[in-house]
Amino acid sequence: MRRKKVTLESLEREIEEWLSLSRGSANEDLIAEMMHEVLQLPREDADRGDLKILARALTELRHAFKIFAPYRSVRKVSIFGSTRVREGDPYYAMAVELARRLAGEGFMVITGAGEGIMQAGHEGAGRERSFGVNIELPFMQKPNRFIRDDRKLMTFHFFFTRKLIFVKEGDAFVFFPGGFGTYDEALEALTLAQTGKSQIVPIVLADLPGRNYWRDWESFVRKRMLKEGFISEQDLCLFKIAEEIEATVGEIKRFYRKYHSYRFVKGEMVIRLLEPPSAALIDKLNQNFRDILTDGEIRETVPLAEESDDPAALSYPRLLVPFNRQDFGRLRQMIDMINDQA
Repeated sequence: MRRKKVTLESLEREIEEWLSLSRGSANEDLIAEMMHEVLQLPREDADRGDLKILARALTELRHAFKIFAPYRSVRKVSIFGSTRVREGDPYYAMAVELARRLAGEGFMVITGAGEGIMQAGHEGAGRERSFGVNIELPFMQKPNRFIRDDRKLMTFHFFFTRKLIFVKEGDAFVFFPGGFGTYDEALEALTLAQTGKSQIVPIVLADLPGRNYWRDWESFVRKRMLKEGFISEQDLCLFKIAEEIEATVGEIKRFYRKYHSYRFVKGEMVIRLLEPPSAALIDKLNQNFRDILTDGEIRETVPLAEESDDPAALSYPRLLVPFNRQDFGRLRQMIDMINDQA
């Protein structure tokens, strides 16, 4: 019996028919869009090397999404730092204690799964409250003993897919001193926050008292980047330097004291809160942040119709903010003011 000849056109029709009949997910339109894009590749005579990149990236991201999915409701802190820090080093001990404190406060910890600061993060948080986001390197970076063989360990071939997961899943970032890789990750986190390509979250540069690793970096930033106009004063609000564990934990906890999250709906920002905003707070926000509002004022609102795709957040009180989508350092200051309300 001859098999029916399958063409790209017939395959696309079958996929669309299958999606229309399945009705098992609210996301069929997005699945159809992805399949449509895949089916364009043979028509465009895509290079095999390009196809390998696409296939592997999709596989890595799908696997990571699956691992993190059961923990969506848990806040997570991504910890970065040098792999060359050895056990017994004061930075190692500090990272262990910080991760232990964060786990005790209900956070989970994400690190790169290697040695050094990454291992210290897993040691402090414990296996059950740790995620390992490992990277394949030519010299075979092995997972540290605290996360090895854990179901929450994943290994990436690409740095860009690994970074995406760090940013997507992290509700706060803590950077210990490190080398090129640590700077790469810290500067990317700051760039994404500055440009609004990621959610504003606490970015803490952790150091030991008197070491001045990040103070020296901040001095360069102020003397060269800020002085020469390459960044704005408000951009410095996107990170905090903390030289005590208590200060680092306090900065992260404070950020989520009253604030929950935000999203954009038809050009306006919806800020979700953990408790209803007072009239006095709304007046104060309008007075202090007029410079970043495009039209109208900040006001309390009910959930918008477009937010129905995120049912878990519909119960939160919210503010509607006509934000200019440009001054994200000022947005960080607004969140701080919301959290400081009595």
